Amino acid sequence: MDQLQQLKQMTTVVADTGDIDAIRQFQPVDATTNPSLLLKAAQDPKYGQLLQESRDWADQISQDAQLRLIHMSDRFSVLVGREITRLIPGRISTEVDARLSFDTQATAAKARQLIEQYEALGISRDRVLIKIASTWEGIEAGRQLERDGINCNLTLLFSFAQAQACADAGIYLISPFVGRILDWHRKQQPNTDFSSDKDPGVQSVSRIYHYYKTHGYNTVVMGASFRNIGEIQALAGCDRLTISPALMQQLAEDPTRLEQRLNPETGSPDPKQSLDENQFRWAMNEDAMAQEKLAEGIRNFAADQIKLEQLLSQI
Repeated sequence: MDQLQQLKQMTTVVADTGDIDAIRQFQPVDATTNPSLLLKAAQDPKYGQLLQESRDWADQISQDAQLRLIHMSDRFSVLVGREITRLIPGRISTEVDARLSFDTQATAAKARQLIEQYEALGISRDRVLIKIASTWEGIEAGRQLERDGINCNLTLLFSFAQAQACADAGIYLISPFVGRILDWHRKQQPNTDFSSDKDPGVQSVSRIYHYYKTHGYNTVVMGASFRNIGEIQALAGCDRLTISPALMQQLAEDPTRLEQRLNPETGSPDPKQSLDENQFRWAMNEDAMAQEKLAEGIRNFAADQIKLEQLLSQI
């Protein structure tokens, strides 16, 4: 077996793409999308029909120009999600507008609207994960949604404090961003060897994974944002890994043996701790990398959301 096949035996493989052809080729269990991936999809002619359907739907909802673009964008993300669910046995992750990242109630309301659209299309909520940025407000929105039976994927997760808060909130799944953690440390220490187990992103996910397993949390750990297959190989055995088509192709071309690196029986040295809002915010303040990468990620997703809306305005 190639390494992609071997990985699928120990980890649930998720496609980090909105490209339906790539999903069909690599046959992942789940798939994730975000504003950046949707912006790319919207520029591909094969998604023209979905864009037309989105415009027609938005025209019926509102005549206000700005609201119409927001509705059209939401509808496009749901329609792309619908197409993906036809190709995978598991769940599609659909992201809430990053501009709502610091508004708990608006985030929860948007999540419910997206779920309503999926259900109106015949896709049950147990096929969908709502992606929310791992701010304090986002995590609190996730807490509310989980209580209502809407499962969430807390994304843009860079710190142990974010992981602790998500687990305490009963979040279904988290997406710690391996590659972006590495990016920050490489910028700070350009001459340091960050290969394999020395990779700070790999170390972060490993720590979170063992903390969850040791203390009996059910929250799923899904490593994300990989820069190379070495990071993926070092996290083989993690609950889930969301991987781009390019890196899945590299794994599929590698026939060597893949070793399972993460084991749920390995204990965590971190004691169980519940953080209140003040403790969470202080921990984030003390972690320059997490604070900077979270803010940067929200800004970038918001910028791509605006670009998507500008593109949709021309249809």
